[in-house]
Amino acid sequence: MEQLTAVVTAINDFVWGPPMLVLILGTGLFLQLRLKLMPIRRIGTGFRMVWRGRRAADGAAGEISPYAALMTALAATVGIGNIAGVATAIAIGGPGAMFWMWMTALVGMATKYAEVLLAVHFRETDDHGEQVGGPMYAIKNGLGRHWRWLGAAFAIFGGLAGFGIGNMVQSNSIAEVMQSSFGVSRWASGLVMTVLTGFVLLGGVKRIGAVAEKLVPFMCVGYVVVALTVLGLYAEQIPAAFALIFHHAFNPTAATGGFAGAAVMMAMRYGVARGIFSNEAGLGTAGIAQAAGRSRHAAESGLIGMMGTFIDTLIVCTMTGLVLIVTGAWSSGLKGAVLSSSAFETALPGFGASFLAVAIVVFAYTTILGWAYYGEKCWEYLVGTSVEKPYRLVWTGFVLVGAVTQLDFVWLVADTLNAFMAFPNLVSLVLLSPVVKRVTQDYFERQGVPARFVGGTAGITR
Repeated sequence: MEQLTAVVTAINDFVWGPPMLVLILGTGLFLQLRLKLMPIRRIGTGFRMVWRGRRAADGAAGEISPYAALMTALAATVGIGNIAGVATAIAIGGPGAMFWMWMTALVGMATKYAEVLLAVHFRETDDHGEQVGGPMYAIKNGLGRHWRWLGAAFAIFGGLAGFGIGNMVQSNSIAEVMQSSFGVSRWASGLVMTVLTGFVLLGGVKRIGAVAEKLVPFMCVGYVVVALTVLGLYAEQIPAAFALIFHHAFNPTAATGGFAGAAVMMAMRYGVARGIFSNEAGLGTAGIAQAAGRSRHAAESGLIGMMGTFIDTLIVCTMTGLVLIVTGAWSSGLKGAVLSSSAFETALPGFGASFLAVAIVVFAYTTILGWAYYGEKCWEYLVGTSVEKPYRLVWTGFVLVGAVTQLDFVWLVADTLNAFMAFPNLVSLVLLSPVVKRVTQDYFERQGVPARFVGGTAGITR
């Protein structure tokens, strides 16, 4: 087992090393430039579309409202990465890691926009009459039969990775937090989660969307409000926190307190890696959820979808990062969720640690629901709709398995499979970028926006 772990660790270090991070950032930057920075310039439009998307367009294909689709995607992305992932990045890379998280999000908005646009543009109707899409369908219908193996590869990696990173790792985190913070046994937590998960999943995407559109805004707003309360208590430290972030993004961080110091490359690597882990821009998963949304145009879905990256990283992760820095907890030598818990408890004694424990539980549970849908659509692509009920039962059972077992190796394998998911998606994004540009131009021309703002695409066809 030790040898197998060593092999998988080596593979993981390679696939999440500088080449992959450059590929993900490079793809996002390429798409931003190809779209003439439209995703950044249209952030306001994106928020308006999210608000308007609470009601599905009349006559549009899809199962749920665009807003519910975004909340389903956010359910999967807003998770322990926003708490433990940010803390790990800053604990190892220093405050400068926060800057590189922001950069990842800004280019990642273009990546997420393109992923969602293509997922909706190339979606299909399955045997149940429901709309399905994602990178596998974009590859199949956009690149042709010679590339179908790439779509199948994405579906295989996504279908397998989900059981780890989207299921057992999340239920394990919930069980651990409930045991350490409230004295609840792992078996009790696991059984409750299993029942709740089964109840939601048996209702399909409509029930997942209904739960997500109520739970996700509540948990995000609640987390941000408490974080802002902490920042209000440490308001005089906020300018210094931003100064630290910008300074250490380009200068080594000296050792201080329990912090061992970090080079600029370490800040960049962990900031980018944890940013991607948190918002999933480049993995292609959000398009799977957004393809079920009822919208009038693929570009509208893209505008709504890209706001997931903005909300996840530029709002939620930023709140976590600033709390860690203003309270001084970042240099304590702690890591992960323990570091975040220490920071909140320092600012809000008697409340902070308990609140964060609840936040982790809710964040992780919604991730289980979101990833359940992703995995289901991956397996449906491979073997058909007959897999739905058996998959949901197996997925629900793995929630209990994850809660009561040790998962270091599972986490490692799932993290590696996530990287394998990213590669087919990134290849398709680059090859289908002309379609992204053409569909974007078509939408904005209908809105009366001059074509020069999204670039000319004369001669480009589907």
